[in-house]
Formats: sequence, C-alpha cells, structure tokens
Amino acid sequence: MIRIRAFLSYCLLFLVTLMLAVGCVNPAVYIKTTNELAAESTVAADAVRLGFSAWPGWFPWQIAQEQGLFAQNNVDVDLKWFDGYLESISTLTAGQIDANSQTLGDTVNSISGGADQVIVLVNDNSTGNDKVIVADGIRSIADLKGKKVAAEEGTVDHFLLLLGLKKAGLTINDVQFVPLETGKAAAAFVAGQVDATAVFAPFTTQALKRAGSKELFSSKDFPGAISDHLVFTRKFVEEKPDQVQALVDTWFATLDFIKANPDKAYDIMAKRAGVSLEEYKDYADGTKIFTVEENLKAFQPSNSMSSLIYAAEELGDFLVGTGLAQQKPDTTRLFDDRFVKAYAEKTKPS
Repeated sequence: MIRIRAFLSYCLLFLVTLMLAVGCVNPAVYIKTTNELAAESTVAADAVRLGFSAWPGWFPWQIAQEQGLFAQNNVDVDLKWFDGYLESISTLTAGQIDANSQTLGDTVNSISGGADQVIVLVNDNSTGNDKVIVADGIRSIADLKGKKVAAEEGTVDHFLLLLGLKKAGLTINDVQFVPLETGKAAAAFVAGQVDATAVFAPFTTQALKRAGSKELFSSKDFPGAISDHLVFTRKFVEEKPDQVQALVDTWFATLDFIKANPDKAYDIMAKRAGVSLEEYKDYADGTKIFTVEENLKAFQPSNSMSSLIYAAEELGDFLVGTGLAQQKPDTTRLFDDRFVKAYAEKTKPS
C-alpha cells in the first residue's frame, strides 16, 4: 500500500512539523474526548506509542490490544488510532509517536524529506484492496480522460491512480484530479460529485455502493508495488531495541491468534473497520499477510519488486521522475531485519 504523498502534501507536512516544534498543536491529532483521556491514564508513561489506521493489514494490532498480546510479550503499548492515514504519517515525522503502520512508498518519501526512520517488519502486500472505482459508462483507463477523479493527494490511492494512468499512456494532467481525504473521496463518488475515485479498503465497500459502479483496476494489477510496514524512528530503535523486538514478536503472536481463533479475530477487525463481518471477509484475498519466512525473503536483495531494497530504489526513481521529490532519497539504512531474524531464530523448530 504505497501511500505516497504529493510534493504539496509534503510541504504541508513540513509546516505542521514546524508548528509543532514551536508549540502549536494539530487539533485533529491532539484534541481528546473524556473517554480517550481516561483510557490513556491507564497507559504506562514509557509505553511504545504505536499508530495505525484503516487498512486490513493493520487491523491485527486491534486484536493484539484487546487480547492482551502486548502484555504477554512484556511490552506496554499506547495504541493510537488515526481516522486519517496521512495524519499518522505526519505525527510520526513530528516525533509525537514512536512507530507507525505505513507503506514503503510513504516511508521512502519521508526519508527524502529528511526523516530518519527504520522499517523492521513487513505486515502485508496489497493484492487488490486498493482500487480505482468508476461510474457506469467508464470501461477503460482511457475513458478517464477529462473525468473528475477523487483521491487523497499523496496517498496509496493517488499512487495507484498514477500507475494506472501511466500504463495507459496518460498522466494526472489528463484527468480532473479532485484532492479529497479518502473517506470524503468515497462519499463524493457515491453522491455522484465525481466520476471515479481511488480508495483503499474498507472505503472500497462504501464507494461500490454507487449504482452501476465497478472496479476499473486495482493493486492486483501491480504485484509487489504496494507493501505495508511497521516503521520506527531511528532514535527509538537505537535506544530501545528490546521494545522493538517485543512489538515484532507480538505481531507474529497475533497472526497465530488469528489462525487459531478466526471467528473471534475477524469479529474484532470488522468492528474496528466499521463494516459487517461478511464485508470484512471479502477483503481477505486483497491483502497478503506476510509470514516470518516471507518477511525474511523480502529483506533480501533481488531484481524484482518482491525485494524491499529493489522496491525502495524503484520508488526513489519514481518520486524524482514525477516531481514528488527533488532528489533521490538514500535508502541504504532504511531496513533493519534483525528483529524478524531474532524471532525466526527463537521460534525455529528444534
């Protein structure tokens, strides 16, 4: 899920970070309800502040919290839900959380802007849960020319749209791009205000409620292009590697829980997603959750998008080529697979 921010979005992020540095606070992130404050009062002061948002590959964190799996792995976690995905990225960049659930593309883009972040785990690859959905009468990507297309600027959906347009020999200038937050983009499409929208699950369910609408293309058509990760600040990794290890261990323990208790697990994730259990199960084939073995392989170099090292290089070229970054980011220190390796070693059959 490569939620790549556009250059203007990055400028906005820089301004937000600057305002935070001088004491101004983004109210969308920091205004809390009484219930939220009460819940936070039970969180240890030194808890790992972990962000996540609406994506099937990240809903397992909700299971970890509700089933006490963080505690079982000896780590206190302040799990922070973000209604807006870009908000979670800006909060990590501003240092207001220690780790976040985000895509490779967004992380590479953050690095290009000066952030110092580390990818320690692959949650999943998107294999169809990111979609470009169109109104009745639009039968090909070429038919998007001149049409109004809504997406959250700089997100995975924006990136997917660009990939599809490029494949058809078009650019973003060939459509009337309408930048809207993902939920609002889906709502605008359902209301008939735009002709197409690029959204990720669970917002795909909402968008497809428009009569006659259909999927035009999805992340399934671009294998390996959209991957999702557990990303930490380098400072946290260097200062508290044991807690990083505990979160990686918790992730795999959560996958074991899902396998052993599928009904309970899917019920928790569906509620967090705000969709019915039946609707949530439809997302299963659109997200490929990575095993330990697949994690280990992804961190190795190769000449395909299945390698994170290769994919990061390709994304760097893409950012520069599309003007989303002024210079190619240095990703040589972006990946740290020691935590996955340590988990694999201690769980290896004797």
